[in-house]
Amino acid sequence: MAGMLGKASPRVAVMMGGPSAEREVSLVTGRECAAALRDAGFDVVTLDAGRDLAARLTDIAPDVVFNALHGRWGEDGCVQGVLEWLGIPYTHSGVLASALAMDKQKTKEVYMAAGLPVVDSVLATREDVEAGHVLPAPYVVKPYNEGSSVGVYIVREGANAPRLAASMPPVVMVETYVPGRELTVSVLGDRALCVTDIITDGWYDYDAKYKPGGSRHQLPANVPDAVTEACLDYALRAHRALGCRGLSRTDFRWDETRGMEGLILLETNTQPGMTPTSLSPEQAAFCGITFPELCRWIVEDASCNR
Repeated sequence: MAGMLGKASPRVAVMMGGPSAEREVSLVTGRECAAALRDAGFDVVTLDAGRDLAARLTDIAPDVVFNALHGRWGEDGCVQGVLEWLGIPYTHSGVLASALAMDKQKTKEVYMAAGLPVVDSVLATREDVEAGHVLPAPYVVKPYNEGSSVGVYIVREGANAPRLAASMPPVVMVETYVPGRELTVSVLGDRALCVTDIITDGWYDYDAKYKPGGSRHQLPANVPDAVTEACLDYALRAHRALGCRGLSRTDFRWDETRGMEGLILLETNTQPGMTPTSLSPEQAAFCGITFPELCRWIVEDASCNR
């Protein structure tokens, strides 16, 4: 990155949109980041990623790509592989870490190998899930390779087996439901920023994440010091175990009735949202890092061949 930073106005292509179920969120993230990077002094080009991505990037010839894509293709290692092939430095995690973190079951296997606490889960066909309870209720059914709480079902005790939407994939993840509070920690490089308590009136679903007023964020979280320290430690260990780079965010559930045994990791997001209601920019601001400074740091951390 030294050559890029030596330029008067390095060119950054903000890659957003794309074909995933999280396209609209990605467009908001991309617009916010593009504006912040212009404020930070970069020459910014926005790019709605499609099948002509490689050709368009060749024409634009950016010094670095800011990857603001969300969901499959943009977060799962696919577009990272394209950027590696083109030899363009890009933000956030590389091919392997992106692929691992996008696959929720593989993520759990990495967590367990690193000694991090998780709950039971299995992969099952939608036919098996609809035929009967794969795990004892309560449990959660969700795609194993989507983000933003897309396609999440909660099956309560006494309920029938769920009937899944036609848009659900043929294989899904079934995971033991953990009651309690939703906590999250962002990691920036080698630093865990802080713990946020996400307060909602119900499940922390897509609307709660992205609609104004859908959730309230308390930071730092009003939790015991031991829980705060554990969350910070676990998030950093998850970031390192998965091989993440730049910014990541790890989500937790904490059943406070069980003390420290009630704290478990859910997943790690290698490209956290950067929208007006997003958690990572809030945590960075709490630590004294403005949004343009955060975006600049992410760009300066960009790399290739990782």
